[in-house]
Amino acid sequence: MKKQFIYFIIIIQLFAACNDDILDILPQDRVSDEAVWSDANLINAYHTSLYNSILHGFTIHMLSKATDEAFCAINWDIGIIPTGQLRPDNVGSISNEHWTGGGGLYYWDAAFRNLRRINIFLEQMEVLEIELTNKDQLIAEAKFLRAYIYFLLVERFGGVPIVDRSYELGAEVVFVRSTFEECVDFIENDLNEAIPDLAVRYQTSDSNFGRATRDAAQALKSRLFLYAASPLFNEQNDQSKWQKAADAAEELINSSYSLHPEYRTLFNQPTGSTNNEIIFARPFSTSPGASHSSPMDNLNRRHGGYGGWWASNGPSQNLVDDYDMINGEPAFIFENGSKSINPASGYDPQNPYENRDPRFYETIIYDGAIFHGDTYEMWVSSDAESWGFDSYLQSGDNPRTNYVLKKFMPEDGVPLNWQEPYTNPWIIFRLGEIYLNYAEAKFELGDEETARNYLSLVRERVGMPAIPSTESGDRLRQRIYNERRIELAFEEHRYWDVRRWKIAPEIENRPIRGMDIIRNQSTGVKTYSEIQLLARIFEEKMYFLPIELNERLRNPEITQSPGY
Repeated sequence: MKKQFIYFIIIIQLFAACNDDILDILPQDRVSDEAVWSDANLINAYHTSLYNSILHGFTIHMLSKATDEAFCAINWDIGIIPTGQLRPDNVGSISNEHWTGGGGLYYWDAAFRNLRRINIFLEQMEVLEIELTNKDQLIAEAKFLRAYIYFLLVERFGGVPIVDRSYELGAEVVFVRSTFEECVDFIENDLNEAIPDLAVRYQTSDSNFGRATRDAAQALKSRLFLYAASPLFNEQNDQSKWQKAADAAEELINSSYSLHPEYRTLFNQPTGSTNNEIIFARPFSTSPGASHSSPMDNLNRRHGGYGGWWASNGPSQNLVDDYDMINGEPAFIFENGSKSINPASGYDPQNPYENRDPRFYETIIYDGAIFHGDTYEMWVSSDAESWGFDSYLQSGDNPRTNYVLKKFMPEDGVPLNWQEPYTNPWIIFRLGEIYLNYAEAKFELGDEETARNYLSLVRERVGMPAIPSTESGDRLRQRIYNERRIELAFEEHRYWDVRRWKIAPEIENRPIRGMDIIRNQSTGVKTYSEIQLLARIFEEKMYFLPIELNERLRNPEITQSPGY
């Protein structure tokens, strides 16, 4: 896959440098020219370039900062979401094409450009005159990519126009929104047509790792059907939709995947490492432009990088609070908008980071944590004249929450600097998510025992106690919600989960909090006090993104998202 992509780039460069006469003759606004479709190598390279439509989360401003997972110390880009300023005239600033990356949240323009290129490919395959030994597989992968893009669209906008063919530039065509259900059927149909001609799976060490497989298509079905069964899209609680979601997950559960033995190394191993939990991911390499610098986008100035890029992804106290204690008990009880310590948990407010779920230590750097041989110090002295090396007062790039993201960061021995080409893949589907999808679907079908079992399997990996058999009803539902929050933290699930569950008005209107740590200079004793950092605003219309104003001016027949 990577070699073919490089070949494609080289061919384009050669055309630009040496073949001006060709570019003068061929239409420059299209890629479906005779030069591409008459050469097997160029066809494969064109097809490989379609994988650029796969988004990843290694951006300066991660999607997490649009949720209660993280706090950004600046109020632009995705900051327009938590502050309630999202509008049709500014939604484009959170696109994957914005200079900060924008978390890839507004994915309308890029999505339909990518869909056009996929449709061109599929149309050319119908009239192709040369022989391709892998033609059926290439078609199947293109259909998977089209299904994947449409899933990204429906989770953002609900129903969107279904465009299954290419149009000449300037063609007069009216696009209207299809319903959400019609879009789900379209995605499912593409996946069903693709599956027979896809490879079953590629091991993470395979050179084809990152290409679509049957298992990736099944994982997309699992997530698609889970969303379609959720309250946002299933207002009548149609049980057949939950059954469909359970069946899709069960097919993968019974396949050859297994949970990776270590939660931490699951996320920070280089592309090509053995990992039997990953079903589908976007891989990276050390080739120019094919790696990422995500660790330095999240660490502070200590390691000589650009810092946290203005503290853009500092984990929140909101997230920290939701990590259980090592005995399996939640640290806090949340009732009627108030928070109190759970007496059964053993939580000590003077030692708030002791005896927590091991995933806390593998996800977040906190005051006193050791990482790459350094002890992080987020405290401020009682006399206000000195502070810890990692205090936000020492550097404005240190997250104001007083927490730093550790998940995805490299192990000891791997250099920490923004020039280092990091190649850990961005995981899109993994078995841990499928277990949680299955647990949720089975719970909603009334099978609480199976739901508890699969939650417990996920917890067992890190040594957490099983979910007690006494947890039932709404308490078990809250366990399911929280397990997804912890297990999938910063993997771009939280934004969508709180919306599809229709709990966003409660969760997204809670302020973002951090932790102030005051150290007595005489005794060395630290005092921990929570601080409110951002009063957030969520309105009903924010379940979906608006369509950008300019898009509706171009296509007036496309109805705006409700409330905008």
